[in-house]
Amino acid sequence: MANSNPADWVGHTETCVDNIDVGHAERVALSLGDPAPAMGEALPLLWHWAFFIRAYPYDQLGPDGHPRRGGFLPPADNRNRMWVGGRLKFLRSLMVGKAGERRSVVKDVVEKTGRTGKLLFVTVAHEYFQGGALCLSEEQDIVYREPSPPILEGSRPVPEAQWSEDVQPGSVMLFRYSAVTFNGHRIHYDAPYARDVEGYPGLVVHGPLIATLMLRALKHAHPDRGIASMSFRGMRPLISPKAFQVAGCCDSPNTAQLWAGQDGTLAHWADIGFAG
Repeated sequence: MANSNPADWVGHTETCVDNIDVGHAERVALSLGDPAPAMGEALPLLWHWAFFIRAYPYDQLGPDGHPRRGGFLPPADNRNRMWVGGRLKFLRSLMVGKAGERRSVVKDVVEKTGRTGKLLFVTVAHEYFQGGALCLSEEQDIVYREPSPPILEGSRPVPEAQWSEDVQPGSVMLFRYSAVTFNGHRIHYDAPYARDVEGYPGLVVHGPLIATLMLRALKHAHPDRGIASMSFRGMRPLISPKAFQVAGCCDSPNTAQLWAGQDGTLAHWADIGFAG
């Protein structure tokens, strides 16, 4: 696998079936500190990341806790994996307690050179179905970077917010979110590994968790607005247990901007399109 061309992975497919179990939805709710949806109710937006998970046995995991590369995703030996953003279109709600299917394909693989060395960008497209109907489409941007010190300081100031919520990302919260998403990446729960191997000063807050909290803050501020689309990206990691803020503003009747900030600078950003 080490000599394989990562571009050969374009077109690789994967499917995963899940019944969106009500008990697991309750555990997701507890990990976020939110009310749990009941059987037959809509799954809150972005909670699908805790479902439709393809899991692997221990002997198929890499030293970082992720599945070994060269299966569905291309090989990227001796590089650190990061999920850096994505784009989603919300077409209809996924319902709790109803069977569904995720269909995925590797859409693009591109090698680039950045400030921290060589970067392998992988775009994965997902579609989620229930009852034969497409409910959600998504593209995820994954980057494999050569081992190097992560960029921890922000440079862009946060905008003026119309709403803001504080988040205290303790180690129990990170462990619970790792558990409900079956995310084995050790930077989120193994402090010695995060520090000594990948170069972070502490446990790293999950990018999907940050995106979920940003969107939740928007729903708290505008509970009656339907959301049609979301595009988000990570700009720098957030490290537990230091508090950060999830905030946003509506810059037009049809759009909103969300962000996670810390010490007055941006860490994550999202653009929202409202429905109708």
